[in-house]
Amino acid sequence: MTVEFYRVEPSARTSWRLAVLMGANTRTYKFALGSALLEYAAQDRTEVTLDELAAPYAMGLVAHLAEAPQAPSGAPLGESDFLSVARREAEESSRLGRPTERLMQAAVRSMPAMVMRKFHNLGGGTEVAHRFYELGGSPRERIVRLTPDLRRVARSEQAAGLRAELGARWSIVESSFAAGVGRSLVADGVAVDWATLKLTDKLRRRSVTGVAEALIGFQHGRCLICTDPIAADDKTAVDHVFPHSLMRRFGSVSGWQGPDLDVIWNLAPAHDTCNGAKSDRLPTAGELHRLARRNEAILQSPHPLRKTLLLTLRSAGHRGGPGQWPFFLRQVQTLLGR
Repeated sequence: MTVEFYRVEPSARTSWRLAVLMGANTRTYKFALGSALLEYAAQDRTEVTLDELAAPYAMGLVAHLAEAPQAPSGAPLGESDFLSVARREAEESSRLGRPTERLMQAAVRSMPAMVMRKFHNLGGGTEVAHRFYELGGSPRERIVRLTPDLRRVARSEQAAGLRAELGARWSIVESSFAAGVGRSLVADGVAVDWATLKLTDKLRRRSVTGVAEALIGFQHGRCLICTDPIAADDKTAVDHVFPHSLMRRFGSVSGWQGPDLDVIWNLAPAHDTCNGAKSDRLPTAGELHRLARRNEAILQSPHPLRKTLLLTLRSAGHRGGPGQWPFFLRQVQTLLGR
């Protein structure tokens, strides 16, 4: 499915989304690196020293460590492990507004062999189609060369959205770690708080991240209705693809025997104007095709979004394997009498 996701829009942006949204996450180093890369590439830098890149990388992790764990609770951490050093140096680094010398040394020492070697990786020994940096220079001064593809991504019209997607994915992953891998979010998925339009951890009842920010990358940053990109200054809505109001056909919400329409399988970021024009109509064939494709892409991402969609499929009698979303959506259409 990652091949299909790339084929829909074969671009450096799609490769970036594959790395950020669909790569495995044993720790959150990838997100800290991605954030630092975007920061320098947005300045149209062609290269930075490893020390330069290590500073925002380390401070990003320090900031997030104050809110949530950056690795699973069972992950063994030695005294020299980067996260161990970051915890010890977090207070002083925050006071200084920059990494302490010990934290910088730990970041520079660990980044090349750890996160930088793995950033482009996908499952099954494959990599994304584009490279975003190359590590060179001498052992005394390592240089990170920022590729033209990275600079185009960081300076594109979707740059702000890509940063928001990265932040949302970071929050989702650290929430999974906080809940405990194998429990909570992994077992139950996430819920939607309609008062705030946030995804929430069902067990801890804590906000995780925005619904639109969490889902829009799987739609290639595009409105599900008109398919045009959603720009940073566009007003965004979260559309019920199958309108929630249609359940009134059955006398009441309690009379509806189909799947919950208020959860993420049926929610899609859209332009506010497109959502308003759509109103309560049923989705078109094109919208259903795009929704199925979007949901299939989410199934290739790590927990908890994947688990949330699997639970929906299984409740309707599907195993949750690839290619089952079109069948599921046809079931819903049948229930609605179309």
